[in-house]
Amino acid sequence: GFCISNMSYEVLARKWRPRQFSELVGQSHVVQALSHALDNDRVHHAFLFSGTRGVGKTTIARIVAKSLNCEQGMSATPCGQCASCTEIDEGRFVDLIEVDAASRTKVDDTRELLDNVQYAPTRGRFKVYLIDEVHMLSGHSFNALLKTLEEPPPHVKFLLATTNPKKLPVTVLSRCLQFNLKRLSPESISGQLDKILKSESVAFEAGALQSLARTADGSMRDALSLLDQAIAFCGGKVQQDCVHDMLGTIDQRAIVRSLNALLDRQAPELLQIVQEVIEQGRDCDNYLSELLLALHHISILQAGADVLGGDIAELETLQKLAQLFNAEDIQLFYQIGLMGRRDLSLAPDPRTGLEMVLLRMLVFQPQADVAVTQATIVPAKTTAPSKSSTAKASVTSTAKDNITSVIAADDNGWGAMIEQLPIDGLLREFAINLSLDRKDDKKWQFTLDENCARLLSKDRQMEFSNALQQYCGHKIAIDIAVGKPANETPAMQKKRIQHEQHQQAIDAIEDDANVQSLVEQFGARINSESIRPK
Repeated sequence: GFCISNMSYEVLARKWRPRQFSELVGQSHVVQALSHALDNDRVHHAFLFSGTRGVGKTTIARIVAKSLNCEQGMSATPCGQCASCTEIDEGRFVDLIEVDAASRTKVDDTRELLDNVQYAPTRGRFKVYLIDEVHMLSGHSFNALLKTLEEPPPHVKFLLATTNPKKLPVTVLSRCLQFNLKRLSPESISGQLDKILKSESVAFEAGALQSLARTADGSMRDALSLLDQAIAFCGGKVQQDCVHDMLGTIDQRAIVRSLNALLDRQAPELLQIVQEVIEQGRDCDNYLSELLLALHHISILQAGADVLGGDIAELETLQKLAQLFNAEDIQLFYQIGLMGRRDLSLAPDPRTGLEMVLLRMLVFQPQADVAVTQATIVPAKTTAPSKSSTAKASVTSTAKDNITSVIAADDNGWGAMIEQLPIDGLLREFAINLSLDRKDDKKWQFTLDENCARLLSKDRQMEFSNALQQYCGHKIAIDIAVGKPANETPAMQKKRIQHEQHQQAIDAIEDDANVQSLVEQFGARINSESIRPK
């Protein structure tokens, strides 16, 4: 066996605590203002640093204390080597008085502390009071502090820190320069963890750092504590699977599998993933949260923006999925997931709730998507609307009429043939964006609309070839080029017909006597974009 002495190990949060402004992560707006004040000798007598836990409030205050008292002179870049800098780093500088207001709230304590304000500093240039969680001071203590803030001696500086500035009296707030520190983004936290582990020569997987950064919830201190825990838990290597076990979070591979199952509309696969999530003792709400995050990333990629951070493998997968999913589907999945997460507590049990949310994603589809995957719609013949027709334009047809009309409008019968092929999902979308240019018993030649080139792959071409053979009953060679189709593809035809229907509806509205009367008498204008064929 062997023994590890805790005496020799310095926790990462302490070891990697920034000692210079340049080492701080994610608070550039505060650093810039403080640096300018310190370099130009225009330092206010009281600073208030507010922000959530572990974002750097007291760390910044200590760097300010060093900047004020460095023996090399007052500046935003203290030397870090002189006696004053060293003693402040080690917490034993006589003129830096640190108070934790959460544990020292009695008025006598604060009065005793502030009674000594009038005396000149023993060693340094300034006497610096660092009061942490200042909002916890009692009313009398605030009065004592306020009196000092109103008439501060020139040799005294106050550095106040709080997680709850709303609890501070306005009289105190108005006498301080306020700095609100930001919650750190998961990207900036994982970037710092990456830097630390490389410096410490600890092996790690990028996905593990992402999970730690997200769990830290904006706090660098929490992230470093979790990192310490992960190094111990994982036996010296920060690995993704191990970190998921430690945190009880969801493996990203399960999320990618879920997205693929949603894409292919595979209910059994989704239910199998839920089964595995439950068996691993994971939380259903956590799983939904991670799925929503991935859907958000896909939506961002579809919008043409970059998703910052993330390990490359996962990012590449999301980029591929972003090309395959309809944007409408992603929005619908996100909305269903969001509502489902809210209602999870109302389900008989979390697993039931989660399964129903995922199955609901498969059942519902945006209307536009349904139209693409069903018969190509062509309107039945409609008579021109009369002057006395109502303002509602109604263009309807039955499914049977649709098929007949397609055949009538489709020169080579390709649109009608798609309806008979044993295909669905993305394979059907691929087919309706093909134009059939030439065919004989042995070979069929197609052009894939260049706008849908992303749909072409070896596997999909093979599936399509098999479907055609099944339909024709014998082997057929297919040739697919990518470009501008010479003939109208079924998808183009559908778009054209929708445009014609829309125009018919507009004409019907414009020809309506009641509408014309409104236009003439009240100067009304018709918003064509708002008109929808029924």
